Amino acid sequence: MKTPLSKKTKFIFITGGVLSSLGKGLAAASIGSLLESRGMTVTFQKLDPYINVDPGTMNPFQHGEVYVTNDGAETDLDMGHYERYTDALMGQVNNYTSGRIYYSVIMKERRGEYLGGTVQVIPHITDEIKAAVLQLDGMADVAIIEIGGTVGDIEGLPFIEAIRQLRADLTKDYSLFIHLTLVPYIKTAGEVKTKPTQHSVKELLASGIQPDILMCRTEAPLQDDMKKKIALFCNVEPESVISAIDVENIYEVPLSLRKEGVDDRILEKLGIWTGAPNMKPWEDLVYKIKHPKHEVTIGITGKYVDLTESYKSLHEALVHGGIDNNTKVNLEYISADDLEDGCDLNSLVGCDGILVPGGFGSRGMEGKIRAIRYARENNVPFLGICLGMQLAVVEFARNIAGIPKAHSVEFDLTTPDPLIYLMTEWFDFRTGKMETRDENSDMGGTLRLGAYPCVLVEETNAMLAYGVPEISERHRHRYEFNNAYRERLEKAGMLVSGTSPDGSLVEIVELKDHPWFLGCQFHPEFQSKPMRPHPLFSAFIKAALEQKKA
Repeated sequence: MKTPLSKKTKFIFITGGVLSSLGKGLAAASIGSLLESRGMTVTFQKLDPYINVDPGTMNPFQHGEVYVTNDGAETDLDMGHYERYTDALMGQVNNYTSGRIYYSVIMKERRGEYLGGTVQVIPHITDEIKAAVLQLDGMADVAIIEIGGTVGDIEGLPFIEAIRQLRADLTKDYSLFIHLTLVPYIKTAGEVKTKPTQHSVKELLASGIQPDILMCRTEAPLQDDMKKKIALFCNVEPESVISAIDVENIYEVPLSLRKEGVDDRILEKLGIWTGAPNMKPWEDLVYKIKHPKHEVTIGITGKYVDLTESYKSLHEALVHGGIDNNTKVNLEYISADDLEDGCDLNSLVGCDGILVPGGFGSRGMEGKIRAIRYARENNVPFLGICLGMQLAVVEFARNIAGIPKAHSVEFDLTTPDPLIYLMTEWFDFRTGKMETRDENSDMGGTLRLGAYPCVLVEETNAMLAYGVPEISERHRHRYEFNNAYRERLEKAGMLVSGTSPDGSLVEIVELKDHPWFLGCQFHPEFQSKPMRPHPLFSAFIKAALEQKKA
């Protein structure tokens, strides 16, 4: 298949070698930020080799967080890096898995679209991958495509073959291969070793791809003689061997890569001419991160605390809120299991603010409720997100509103007081249609996903934070606030400060007699950027700072 091209978009393909977790996502995002600093528009795509159709039903311990886009796509966490580092907006077209690709091909075969032919990996699967990539043609000046996994993985071979074919379709003027690899320092030998990189490039060459640029993950900058050695064995120019050194903070990566001139090499090879980059915003950002005036400690009470990647966007959003307040934010991840009945709450004592994030399942639920009660009773600033908001409603109902058996049907289907329940019908303001769901719907089909509008109430913490009467925020949840209890809770002192435009969906709740206590049904962390911190996180950190000073 050779798809007609607009010849407007140039494509950069990023592969990884040696081992996983080298930072392809951050490298891709940082390259995007460098190109934007030179006046170009960028978009991204992540191609994941796993068979799951999307990460929506995957355990966070295995995959990390599920990042949700405005259009309701449940995607890889690298989408978050792309949006935080650039102005690009991600959606359904920006993340494909093997499962999604194979599912599409199988459905076409069932419909007879292949006219009875034998359906094979080549050309049918690779054509489907190519078609997915080429959807981005014309959307931006440059499209940056990250191939998940490591070169040599059997499940990733169709993607490698597809981008090999794309080089022929696109030509060298419109395509570029960047390979991220590892140059380890062997402490006992006292030297860096290039052999892993040589073998990684050899594996890539065996698949028919010659990298144009090598980004070498190292602990310290590579000396010129080492770059020449790598260039010689890997068939690239020495100037195209880039040191991707370890940095103190992830927001230093664009500055580090700029220092190495990676954007100059990319533009040279793609035949693009631009002005000099404007790196001052990144320089100012890093300076503020390294020179905070204040310091607070935020306790995050969840059940995935052993893998902080499960809360990646949340972690970064809290850092962004700190940046906006010239404050270093120390994050204490506290297992909700350690706060269950019978356990002490000493881990919460030193926290200037407490946050209960989203999640699914009953494990640690009572521990989260105890953390919420502690924040309420001790006037500790509190932010509850998604499940955190729902449990804050349950805790308030049980201990303040006189509804001792209040619960969520997620955890107790027979509760006599379902404060949080499965709303079977609601109006979708994006489609203009009524949506329905029930217990028999597919696991992902029962979720309210993507961006929904929310109208704020005047003179509330939510309104003070946002400064506008209507907002749009991204959701990923199954259960809703039960309006049958709304009047009773409001009489007891809970304030509903944000709802859907028709008032049917409760989106934000607050407590009247508390320094700062707010729960939101949506996930504000998905729209926070280092240079544009989300208003709720800025307000939360400000409240924690003021409470600490009090």
